[in-house]
Amino acid sequence: MAVGPLDNRLAFDARSLDALRSRAAADPKAAVRETARQFEALFMQELLKSMRATTLAGAGLGGDDAAGAQMGTEMLDSQYASQLSGLPGGLSEAITRHLERQMGLAPGPIPAARTANDTPPPLAVQPVPAAIPQRGAAGFVQQHSAAAREAETATGIPAAFMVAQAAHETGWGRKEIRHADGTPAFNLFGIKAGAGWRGPVAEVTTTEYVAGTPRKTVEKFRAYGSYAESFADYARLMTKSPRYAGMVDKVAGLASAAQGADAAVGFAQGLQRAGYATDPAYADKLTRVINTTLRLQRSLV
Repeated sequence: MAVGPLDNRLAFDARSLDALRSRAAADPKAAVRETARQFEALFMQELLKSMRATTLAGAGLGGDDAAGAQMGTEMLDSQYASQLSGLPGGLSEAITRHLERQMGLAPGPIPAARTANDTPPPLAVQPVPAAIPQRGAAGFVQQHSAAAREAETATGIPAAFMVAQAAHETGWGRKEIRHADGTPAFNLFGIKAGAGWRGPVAEVTTTEYVAGTPRKTVEKFRAYGSYAESFADYARLMTKSPRYAGMVDKVAGLASAAQGADAAVGFAQGLQRAGYATDPAYADKLTRVINTTLRLQRSLV
């Protein structure tokens, strides 16, 4: 059953509070907005009350006159506060954004559907509704979860961590590595084509940090035939390269012991220490994307 909009009353009485609870169950985002509006109204009412107290004191009223004047002004201030709250650009908008982030309804700075890769083939066959407005990022997580789980079996690294790294490296699919003709190279992890690589390559301009300073340079990157190949090659790199072996074992151990937060930080910091990327802030950025990916996964269950 749809829950209609609340009136201008604050949730002081049981009926108003019950209506707000019903809305929270039916439409969490609308309930958050209403809660934020009421917080703003309460704040404004207290502000007006403080201003009115000074006015009444200066008027020299006493006894019944003062009590009557106070009751009338409080009722008027309550109406003013309710009518003026929830306006565009007001305090309630900031409260709404904060509450939505805390509740996982707005999971961080992720792209909207029009800019992200939001049309993966699996979704066309089995559409799964996203519980958040940024369906592009949710689609990215859904698209690559199966390949990530296979890579998890090979490495012990949680699939969500690898999906998050792919999201970070490609800007949630918006900045994938492409060949000169615009076709995708399917390289989700920014793995370069070193001297030992015998497969196809894609030459693109990228940003590298030299002594902490970003510089544009043209580099050769590995190219694959599919995203699944990209995950498989990444798994081989993580397990076969001595640079990452110790980090992978540590992260897998923490993950198996249900120490997810420690595993996420260890994974991101381990990659940076091993020299996976030259960006000095790589670990911090990746950790934030991992947390966003985990929230997205919970919203899709």
